[in-house]
Amino acid sequence: MKELTLDLNKRYSFADYLTWLDDKRRELFDGFIKIMTPAPSSFHQEVSIEIASEFRNFLKKRKCKVFHAPFDVRLPNDGKTSDNEIYTVVQPDISIICDLSKIDKRGCMGAPDLIVEIVSLNSKRDIEDKFQLYEKHGVKEYWIVYPHEKAISVFVLENKKFRLEGMFAESGKVKVNIFEDLFIDIEEIFSCADDYKDF
Repeated sequence: MKELTLDLNKRYSFADYLTWLDDKRRELFDGFIKIMTPAPSSFHQEVSIEIASEFRNFLKKRKCKVFHAPFDVRLPNDGKTSDNEIYTVVQPDISIICDLSKIDKRGCMGAPDLIVEIVSLNSKRDIEDKFQLYEKHGVKEYWIVYPHEKAISVFVLENKKFRLEGMFAESGKVKVNIFEDLFIDIEEIFSCADDYKDF
């Protein structure tokens, strides 16, 4: 497939994004391209599957749904939802969406209830850029997962600002704040870590 040449200084919309038919993963932050790193490591993927599986098992008989990357989340500004007016498209590692009207054949329109990002090479994007983006668009709960440290930071939206709910490491249970009765066992999530000591 011929390499697609895009201008990283140009502002693009979701309508443009839909025309990029190569195999590279990209996100748009206010119209500007953020090229994602190559495919995540095996360790990253296994941790992601562990977390997504915990969510999926819990949600089987509930109306919320869990989605795993690659999955486009469009974050419109000021209610502008046409393809050529949307300038922010992200691919969170894991999204939980409880308002099923937000889900369509192209992903999610609007903020998921909970987003999990697993830190890899570009931690600034998850810790700063996406933190601010998800806060601005009203994501109710944001988890930043540090797989090599076996740690999770949990933020909850309160008065339109993320508040640090807690930092969890190594062992114990993490409460999923958007639900009253879901706790995730940290040791289960990172149980595969010994298989990846050389990563």
